[in-house]
Amino acid sequence: MTHRAALALADILAARRRIAGIATRDTPLPPSPFLSRLAGDDVLLKLEIGQASGAFKLRGAANAVLTLPDDATGVTCCSTGNHGRAVAYAARARGLRAVICMSKLVPEAKITGIRALGAEARIIGASQDEAQVESRRLADEEGFCEISPFDDLAVIAGQGTIGLELLEQRPDLQTVLIPLSGGGLAGGIAFALKTIKPSIRVIGITMERGAAMHASLAAGEPVAVTEVASLADSLGGGIGLENRHSFELCRNHLDDVVLVTEEEIYRAMQAHYFEDRLVCEGASAVGAAALMAGKVSGRIGPTATLITGRNVDMQIFTDIVCGRDVALGDTIIKGAPHAA
Repeated sequence: MTHRAALALADILAARRRIAGIATRDTPLPPSPFLSRLAGDDVLLKLEIGQASGAFKLRGAANAVLTLPDDATGVTCCSTGNHGRAVAYAARARGLRAVICMSKLVPEAKITGIRALGAEARIIGASQDEAQVESRRLADEEGFCEISPFDDLAVIAGQGTIGLELLEQRPDLQTVLIPLSGGGLAGGIAFALKTIKPSIRVIGITMERGAAMHASLAAGEPVAVTEVASLADSLGGGIGLENRHSFELCRNHLDDVVLVTEEEIYRAMQAHYFEDRLVCEGASAVGAAALMAGKVSGRIGPTATLITGRNVDMQIFTDIVCGRDVALGDTIIKGAPHAA
């Protein structure tokens, strides 16, 4: 499926059947009373933190690994952490060797989690793009099967299964907020949602600094950006200048893209902890950040936002919930107590 020219709803339906038993289906969609009061409409949280790998990425990784040829002996990928962890989990379930290539920006907690699953973690360079060079070399020179974190139709179809579930769980949804990085998640879900319910509003949410898909959509073509440290570290990295699938899916099916600041992500992580009792990554909090900052315009109607992962650096998370300053490279995010 990774070599086909376009995604079809049948691919997403097939992915749902294929990944049963590895990825959790029908993850919960509880309301957030705090965000619902703030928005004046029902706001629901799609809890992908319940996946065995700690993030939604297991859906796409499992689908990709399970569609590999029978003679595959090993898999590789570049990752900001969660995709690598998911590939490692799915590869172990199929008995395959996994080598996960990551940059030095990936938090140690995510690297440790990958190694705990029996995969080799290679730290290469200062960006996901540099890590991808090593992943591509392993594929070209050593025969590994490379699984893109976002630009692979099997991966995208796996992530798209979330869109099916959202409309089954709440057919009246009018808006869906999706963390936006390379576009595999946003493209897959938006395609599923728009195919089934064209009237639904789908908004990608990403951080202000180093937002590759946002910059590419603005330019009308894939462009390179400089990757920088962010509380939403899972959203870092480029989309690939030769992007085949996720750019077009996002351009065709996202209604809008909203940018949030590091300070807004910080406050949203606090809110999810104190108000929703959730431990989640910065990438999981961007939807709440956009709502809290008033950046989602108009009447939203029943809305779902994705809580994409829980694989957060717990020292940073502890500093955030305690209202302490957080250092991101040379940038200091000033702390403040949570105010409901």
